[in-house]
Amino acid sequence: MKVSRKVGLVLAAVAIVAVLVVAYVVYSGLAVQRNDLNTRLSRAQTFVPALTNQKNNLQDQLASAQSTVDTSQAKFPQSAESIEYGEYLHEIADDCNVELTSLNFPEPKSVTANGVTYSVVSLTLPVSGALDDVFDFIQTLRTDDRFASTEIKTVTMGMGDGTTTTTISVDIYAHRG
Repeated sequence: MKVSRKVGLVLAAVAIVAVLVVAYVVYSGLAVQRNDLNTRLSRAQTFVPALTNQKNNLQDQLASAQSTVDTSQAKFPQSAESIEYGEYLHEIADDCNVELTSLNFPEPKSVTANGVTYSVVSLTLPVSGALDDVFDFIQTLRTDDRFASTEIKTVTMGMGDGTTTTTISVDIYAHRG
């Protein structure tokens, strides 16, 4: 069976038209996807400056917070060495003309606050002397740089014969790196 030249040309034309229609449909679909992607890209690019600015602000806040943490940690000793604090307390007692009648250092306890772990030594400081000297001792504990990480919890006083007997409860905090 021989196909006439006209029929062959028609079939070829139909095939070419079919290929062109398929190519057009594929191209149209790709053009729609490209337009959609361009629209989404433009929308995303409008967020870039704001997000970059927000990122920079957060990095600044992080640096500031880290600096604050570093500064705060510098105020706390790495450990509460009993021998050092014992010497400091006896020195202050001598300077203030009070008698530190006993000094026992218990084992430190661990305390966590805001994600930072501290060791805490709770001391009871029995002192005796003139009332003004006892107040001077307490004030020195509050203001001496060596006791910057110390919190005075309670002060109990008893008076008699011109001598004040005082028990001072303190917590000494040390940062655990």
